Amino acid sequence: MRIDTEVFFRPEEIQREASSIRADLFNRCRKALARSVTDCAFVPVRSMQLLAVITRDEVIFVDNLSYVVHEGRGGRLIMLAWNLSKGEQRASLSAPVPLEIVFFHENTRDLHTRLMSEFLPALDTLEKYERAAEGRPDRAEIVPFR
Repeated sequence: MRIDTEVFFRPEEIQREASSIRADLFNRCRKALARSVTDCAFVPVRSMQLLAVITRDEVIFVDNLSYVVHEGRGGRLIMLAWNLSKGEQRASLSAPVPLEIVFFHENTRDLHTRLMSEFLPALDTLEKYERAAEGRPDRAEIVPFR
């Protein structure tokens, strides 16, 4: 089995704020990660031209069309991240899940707002695709972009 590695650059963070997501969205992220044969799950959010990468502690969102080269390596810039490290602190499986939204670019607040309605359908599409055919496993490498 061939596993490709995708590179994502983490720019300097410009803002961080506490928030939460619905339990069903968090649970679906965990299910997608559990089905993956690597330590991350890739979820195309086609309606927004974004790619979400789910790891144990965060979900990063990158512009699917933006490609940069930094210090001789090519990859995509992270636009926004959901830090889920506090996700296990919820009172029940149906309680909202606390997270921190990490902004890496100006004017990305509306991006998070749209993801609240667009990310769950993207997870649905991924699940249907995975049932129909075996996907190619991928890995993510997140590199500081300074």
